[in-house]
Amino acid sequence: MRITLIGGSGHIGSYLVPRLVAAGHDVSVVTRGHHQPYRPHPAWKQAKTVVLDRTEQERTGIFAAEIAKTEPDAVIDLICFTLASARHLVEGLQGKLQHFLHCGTIWVHGPSVEVPATEAQPRNPFGEYGIQKAAIEQYLLAEARRTGFPATVLHPGHIVGPGWIPLNPAGNFNPEVYRKLKHGHTFTLPNLGMETVHHVHADDVAQSFMQALAHRSVAVGESFHVVSPAALTLRGYAEAVAAWFGQKANLEFLPWDVWRKTVSAADADATWDHIAHSPCCSLAKARRYLDYQPRYSSLEAVFEALEALEENATNAANTVTGNA
Repeated sequence: MRITLIGGSGHIGSYLVPRLVAAGHDVSVVTRGHHQPYRPHPAWKQAKTVVLDRTEQERTGIFAAEIAKTEPDAVIDLICFTLASARHLVEGLQGKLQHFLHCGTIWVHGPSVEVPATEAQPRNPFGEYGIQKAAIEQYLLAEARRTGFPATVLHPGHIVGPGWIPLNPAGNFNPEVYRKLKHGHTFTLPNLGMETVHHVHADDVAQSFMQALAHRSVAVGESFHVVSPAALTLRGYAEAVAAWFGQKANLEFLPWDVWRKTVSAADADATWDHIAHSPCCSLAKARRYLDYQPRYSSLEAVFEALEALEENATNAANTVTGNA
């Protein structure tokens, strides 16, 4: 199958391209040409690179036509963030594809009424990112029903893997959190630390796209959560990370309005975004229809990322001291 992957050099694509190539697909990776994949792999030599400026070409109305020139049987779009962008692709690719797969987000859900949240829950997103992604999902699935456009939407959780800092137990991305837990320092959480986060390993997200391609007949016209088997409370997450470093978590708690003043505005904003959502999503539909079987738990995915960060830090220290 000829597959065109838009945004293939990022977190997901670094795992997805080798999977697609290994499965025998003819892969074209659309990129702006600014980044190398997070994980070098020999499979990248077998994939075609197509350099396109999506923003500029959408502005001039030619991006979808450029994608069509790759003559894909399937298009996987990992970097669509607005309804206008999705609409442009659908209108330009209508009748030219067997399958169109869009990378969504669990942020299409606002605060949940019942947990784990299912895909059938009414959407109540907040924040521009979640609102736009929910609008894209609604549009794509409506097009699948109304015109037969072969769309599938996959909603990852907090993507994690070696090469980047995972969402931490404070619900932000400040690496100082891990240093505090590593050295047994006092670590303060907002409220009672019972809000939740829901990670997923980037390779499990890649697996979900492979499974959706393989189960096209049941995937078209549907959306699916793509997360680890279980979410984490912030408190439990902090305790587990401290234990991984051989420490006992020294936790304290502050009301949100007090806690937010103890961190930077950027960290407070990121934390609020995560605890206000407190995602906890069901995998039942993806398991049933796609046979999606995540390899990693949330903690296993995080620990693999932390191990890579620790190794990189050790290598950097050795280089500075001449012990490499």
